[in-house]
Formats: sequence, structure tokens, C-alpha cells
Amino acid sequence: MIPRYTRPQAAAIWSPENRYRIWFEIEALAAEGMALVGSVPPEAAANIRKLGGAKLATIGPADIERIDEIERETRHDVIAFLTWLAEAIGPDSRFVHQGLTSSDVLDTCLAVQLTQAADLLLADIDDVLAALKKRAIEHKHTITIGRSHGIHAEPTSFGLKLAGHYAEFARNRVRLLAARAEIATCAISGAVGTFAHVDPRVEDYVAGKLGLVSEPVSTQVIPRDRHAAFFATLGVIACGVERLATEVRHLQRSEVREAEEFFHAGQKGSSAMPHKRNPVLSENLTGLARLVRSAVVPAMENVTLWHERDISHSSVERGIGPDATVTLDFALARLAGMMDKLTIYPDQMMANLESLGGVVHSGEVLLALTKAGILREDSYKIVQRNAMATWTKLGQPGAKDFRANLLADPEVAGRISPAVIDAAMDCKLHLAEIDTLFARVFG
Repeated sequence: MIPRYTRPQAAAIWSPENRYRIWFEIEALAAEGMALVGSVPPEAAANIRKLGGAKLATIGPADIERIDEIERETRHDVIAFLTWLAEAIGPDSRFVHQGLTSSDVLDTCLAVQLTQAADLLLADIDDVLAALKKRAIEHKHTITIGRSHGIHAEPTSFGLKLAGHYAEFARNRVRLLAARAEIATCAISGAVGTFAHVDPRVEDYVAGKLGLVSEPVSTQVIPRDRHAAFFATLGVIACGVERLATEVRHLQRSEVREAEEFFHAGQKGSSAMPHKRNPVLSENLTGLARLVRSAVVPAMENVTLWHERDISHSSVERGIGPDATVTLDFALARLAGMMDKLTIYPDQMMANLESLGGVVHSGEVLLALTKAGILREDSYKIVQRNAMATWTKLGQPGAKDFRANLLADPEVAGRISPAVIDAAMDCKLHLAEIDTLFARVFG
């Protein structure tokens, strides 16, 4: 997580101030829950909320340094925080953290932070969806060439290409909602999850107030399969970012030039070559996606802990929690802006489509010949022969296009008319079901 790829709202989730406020909220709610079940005096719980809340409301750099100072001595972050908090609360601080273990605070806090991050990422995905929908509808009937293996295949709609990416991000939104629900669990169950020193109703109370649910069996920690699923979901979303970014990168290549990132006034592409207009945003997104995905395997490695708990997961999560969520937030915001302003060149799309002399219509001609009574294998040989004749002589003086080669072939001319060939080469054939496809995606 570096400032260059960090937005303030994402960074705030992982700030010390936010973390300590969540820690206090967990401790204060636990005290309130204990007061409700009769294990803590109600006035003590109220005092913890009042004095501790006032302290946390104004927490600043000096307070954080004080906590760090205590931790340098105790070598324990939660104890350092509780010691600092006790300085503000006074005698009633003895009722703070009663029956809890540090992981109750740390794991519940992480659940809150990851749900906060998920909410931000969901809003980001909504922005991506809005941009893609707008551009897809705008180019619903914009003809372009579809490519398989990087080679011209058949005509398609540029809007349909974008609709496909929209559908992917819609699926990613569903995945993230599920991951958010799975990660949103609370543990206030004590040293090994047996509730030996805390009433289970306290956990339910804290969970309800924080918008979480109680973890069924927490040992000393919340099971890390939940976290693995969460980070795996972030990785899948990053794949969607990269897939769209890669499409833009290919379309912006000089030999293609069907679309390109918006080039701002005053923008420079190269220190040595003033003519350059590079796809720097989509290239950057490709790299950021790799960073997000790099969190997936470590999160899965964290699932296997010793017995009721060890601490091997902690250092990993302190890194991947902020890094993956902050990076993906930045990437999604950048992607939404890039797609909203993407420059589209329909004329170049059509020029590229026609650049192979019409061979991209070979499939429809094949069907026309079979409908005329020629066996499919024979039809394939006829069409391929004429397509290859067109392909190998492209750009040569006197070279014929695919239509002319077909009309000059007796096996073709004797079975289908020029009008049938022309109909087979009409790009509008490939838009015949565009409304059906858009209805599937957008409703």
C-alpha cells in the first residue's frame, strides 16, 4: 500500500485511528453486554463508554505514539492499547476486557475492517457497471470484428463486447456480497472459544451492534477459511479488471487503433518520442491486478493453524488486508474513469473488419452452400479454398476479394446467386439478436 495507488477513503479503513476506535467499540460493547447479563456493574459499563469514548473521539498522533511507546515495553499491541485506555477510564478499567482474549478484539476488528472495505469496493463496482452500461448502450450497434486467437473471426458489436464485461462485473458484485457476508463474523468467546469466562449472550450482543453474526466455533480465532474465500474473491475481481484492461491495451495498438484511453491536453507519452500515446492506465491496471491476486495464496496458507491457534497468520494479514483492498479500490476507480472516457473509433473498426477482403464472412457462405444442397465437408473445402486464395494475395496488384473469388468459382456460382452471397456478407446478420442479448444482460 503506497500513496501513489491509495485513495483516502480506503486508507482510512486501515488507519491506526480507525483500528483503535473499532477496538474500543468492541471493548465497550462487551462491557455493555456483560452489564446486561449481570457480570459487570451497569454504571461501570456506562463509565467505560463515556470516558473511553471521549478519549477515542479525539485520538491523534500523540495518542498513537503513546500506545506505541507502551507496546515497545509490553511487546503486545492489545495490552498496550488497554493500558493506554485505562489511563483515561480510571478504576472502572478493571471491567474492560473481562473474559476476553486478544484475538476476540483483533479478529472482530478485522471482520469490521473487511466489511468496511467490501462496502467501498461494492460502490466501486457500481461505478464500473455504470460506465460499462453507458458505453455498451452507446455502441450497441457499432460493428467491429470479433477475434479468436488474436485472429479475425466474425463481426460482432462493440457494445456486446462491453456488455460481456458488464455481466462479469455483475457476477463479481454478487461474489463480493457473498464474501462480505461470510467474513462478517464476531468472536467474543475467550482464550480457546469455550466461553469459560464470558456469557455467549455477550458475543451475540456485540455482533448485533457491529452488524456481524456470532462465529459458531471460534477456537481462539475466527476460522481462516472465511478470510481465504474473501481474498480469493478479490483475486477474481482483479482478474475481471485485468481482462478488460487487456482488451483496451490490444485495441489501442497502433496496428489496431479501434479504441484508446483518453489523451489529456498536455499529456506526454514518451520522453524520447513525442508522438507516443501509450495505454498507460490499462497497463497500470494489469500490474495492480497482479498485486491483488498476490494476496490469494497467502490467505489460503493462513487456513492451517496449529490446534486452537498460532500467530503465523497475523503478519500475513497485516500486509494483505490493507494492500489487497486498497489496491483493488484504486484499480476499480481507475477502471471506471478509463471506460467512461474511452475514445472509440467506429470507422477504424469497420476498416479493420474489411481489411481481409471479406473472408470474415466465410461461415455464413458455408451455411449458404449447405442450404443449397452441397454436403458440409464439400462446402467447407470450397469456401476455404476461396478464402485462402483471398488471404494469401491480400495487398497484391490485381488481387480479388473474397466475394469476387466466390463468384468466379463455378462450384459456387452454379449453386448460389450473387444476391445470396451479398446477404451472407451483410454485417447486420450479426446484430439480429442484439436486443435479446442486451435484455439478458441489462434486463
